[in-house]
Amino acid sequence: MRHPGRVRIIAGRWRRRLLPIPDAQDLRPTPDRVRETLFNWLAAELPGARCLDLFAGTGVLGFEAASRGASRVVLVERDQRVAAHLVQLAASLGAEQVQVVCGDGPTWALSARERFDVLFVDPPYARIDVAALLARLEQRGVLAAHARVYVEGPADAAGVLPPSWQCLREQRAGRVRYHLLAPPKASAIPPEAAGSL
Repeated sequence: MRHPGRVRIIAGRWRRRLLPIPDAQDLRPTPDRVRETLFNWLAAELPGARCLDLFAGTGVLGFEAASRGASRVVLVERDQRVAAHLVQLAASLGAEQVQVVCGDGPTWALSARERFDVLFVDPPYARIDVAALLARLEQRGVLAAHARVYVEGPADAAGVLPPSWQCLREQRAGRVRYHLLAPPKASAIPPEAAGSL
């Protein structure tokens, strides 16, 4: 399904800025109402945070995070045209803290040599085992001990919570269910150790 049009940044430095959405398949922008709830949940976490969006698409989650004070935002998008569009958007906003990576999100994250405070996981529906992915990211030391992980998926999807993780918040909007999760603090592996796994 195609979603040409624009999506709005809700608050922060680029408040009310409208971002064009490229005419590409499988782009499914997170609705304004859901994003407003999410970023209310994350309000205390974002200033200075390092954020990673594994399935960037329109990029609106990452740009919203940057608008609200995140110090580093990595947007990973496998579609070359969409990734090029995100690069142009970052340049037009002067968003120097936003890095766009053209590639597969999980593959990039599992080889990352840094930790992230906030992770956005909004994959193409029914194509990703989210619980397994999160467990692998935790094992590899990609997530900071205090990390917050946003997961969005269909309302009828199977559980997204790996063992020992905590669901901090959960809501439903129409056919979408979204969660804010926290990994177990004690099991995070330092990045230097993770590199040897």
